[in-house]
Amino acid sequence: MAPRAAVVGTGLIGGSIGLALRAQGWHVSGVDRDDARATRALELGAIDAVGRDPSADLTFVATPVGAVVELARAVLEGTAGVVTDVGSVKGPIVRAVDDPRFVGGHPMAGSEQEGVEGARADLFEGAVWVLTPDGSTDETAYTTVRSAVSGLGAEVVAIPADRHDELVAVVSHVPHLTAATLMALADARSADHRALLRLAAGGFRDMTRVAAGHPGIWPDICAENRSAIVDTLDRLIEALGETREIVASGDRDGLLDRLERARGARTNLPVRYSRPDQLTELRVPVPDRPGALAEVTTLATELDVNIADLELAHSAEGDKGVLLLLVESAAAPTLGAALQERGYVVAERALEQP
Repeated sequence: MAPRAAVVGTGLIGGSIGLALRAQGWHVSGVDRDDARATRALELGAIDAVGRDPSADLTFVATPVGAVVELARAVLEGTAGVVTDVGSVKGPIVRAVDDPRFVGGHPMAGSEQEGVEGARADLFEGAVWVLTPDGSTDETAYTTVRSAVSGLGAEVVAIPADRHDELVAVVSHVPHLTAATLMALADARSADHRALLRLAAGGFRDMTRVAAGHPGIWPDICAENRSAIVDTLDRLIEALGETREIVASGDRDGLLDRLERARGARTNLPVRYSRPDQLTELRVPVPDRPGALAEVTTLATELDVNIADLELAHSAEGDKGVLLLLVESAAAPTLGAALQERGYVVAERALEQP
């Protein structure tokens, strides 16, 4: 029997989730506050049926962040399955939902396209998908969500919810606001200099690409993550002020140093593993209780160790299970040593080359 999933919100992200899950053999139902949009999702093959599915094993709440809490609670009350969301703010949502079967999530993927017409089954391939388990998260719920989103081609990263909000302010929220501000500045000047936007080269277009995204989601995001966004904007303004002084004073060496450091940081952004023979399996006995899996996965993230795959094998007797982790071979000793320092017993096995 095919696994069953439900999507609440059948726009770009919800529709893409539906398309990707169906390609993996899931039966997907969907609902939307706009009935016409759900019907359109059905016509485009993003879902198998319109309506709620009380038998869904996994439900994705794919709505603006301001609506997630109410909708997630409603799904949890109406089904025994696992629930996750796709909102780009996690702390307030995870605290408000407060249910072991809810796993906060955030796929770091998007498109300039809007609505289900822009949905793609491959939207999440190679993208980072953040999950935010905590001490109360049910282990089976976490592994269910992780397995599903990994199957869509995403790289799963586990981060505490509040830490996620701090980081995403830097890598997503403030860059979007910055792009929108720069685009508005260029647009205002184009009224006096009509050739300006014709001169917009690749660099300008790349920097401002995200400004083409749907603006309707951003008031909720900025409201829910206000503190982290304001703090990051303050730091950006300060850094821009420093750059302004370097340029104004003609400090060539200072400017070159700043640009070189930026280029080095950009060049060294992490990349994904490429071959199975670069992976090592770590077998970690863990207590069969909420919180153990979250502790291990968030530790891996703190150490910058990517978990390529994860499985929790429950023991038929006793209160322990075995956590099977596939990690990059070069990073396996680092994670293994850190786990041993915390009292875990770790067995290591390199994968056989094909």
